Amino acid sequence: MEGFRRGSESISPTAHYTGYVWFANGMSHPAFATNEGRLLYHALRPANLAARAVGGPSLEGLLIARHRVIDHLLETEIAAGRVGQVLEIAAGLSPRGWRFAQRHGNRLLYVEADLRGMVARKREVLAAAGAGSDHHRVVEIDALADDGPHSLEAVAAALDPGRGLAIVTEGLLAYYDAAIVVEMWRRFASVLAGFTRGVYLAELYLADDNRNPLIHAFKKMLSTFVRGEVHLDFADAGEAQRALVNAGFPDAALHRPSAMAGTVGPIEEAGARHVRVIEARPART
Repeated sequence: MEGFRRGSESISPTAHYTGYVWFANGMSHPAFATNEGRLLYHALRPANLAARAVGGPSLEGLLIARHRVIDHLLETEIAAGRVGQVLEIAAGLSPRGWRFAQRHGNRLLYVEADLRGMVARKREVLAAAGAGSDHHRVVEIDALADDGPHSLEAVAAALDPGRGLAIVTEGLLAYYDAAIVVEMWRRFASVLAGFTRGVYLAELYLADDNRNPLIHAFKKMLSTFVRGEVHLDFADAGEAQRALVNAGFPDAALHRPSAMAGTVGPIEEAGARHVRVIEARPART
């Protein structure tokens, strides 16, 4: 979810906006499209159209690019039999859990985890969509907690270590500085190592991909929109990969969405150039 803030019970504007983006692009159920999201989507549409008109990156294009690539990588893991469980942390109003649960039924356990306020809203949304079941759950989590009933470790303890697990975060990392991101990665790697197979999927923004003046203006607009700084914690792919390795992911790739456009569906090249998608696997004991 966009705007995952410890201690916050409110649903951020970005959660509403991204939820509407997926709906507007045919990837979601109407129950996920809130009035708040619709207003934000149409308020930002002129800026998105103007950016596209001059060949620049649009916020909508960037969001769709990362979403499609994460979907593709996750579907590949499930189809290969390496993943039978998904834990999406800070899922917000993303329809991914709904889509994957509909597609795979009881062959896949999909757990969406978020802060208390978002959990209540997501359960309402799924009920309105006629979704939610024993194999599609919504639970409370504090992604920054080392222990306690809502820590990652506690949530993962309810899963089956004999089935492969994917941990997914989308729209989470950019809100935190590098030290906090690396600590989260360590938790994710430690938990995934306890399963027969494990993979971590997320998006990441690198300073090296976001240097031109147009992108600086775009980053400033995005920071205003999310009501906080958007972090570019790593200089380039090499620095990010070293951080992932040190956190417990010796096998880590940073995919360029633009290189996968022919595989994952329509992608806006200008937006896709400014985001990477992490596919990382933990060390096996």
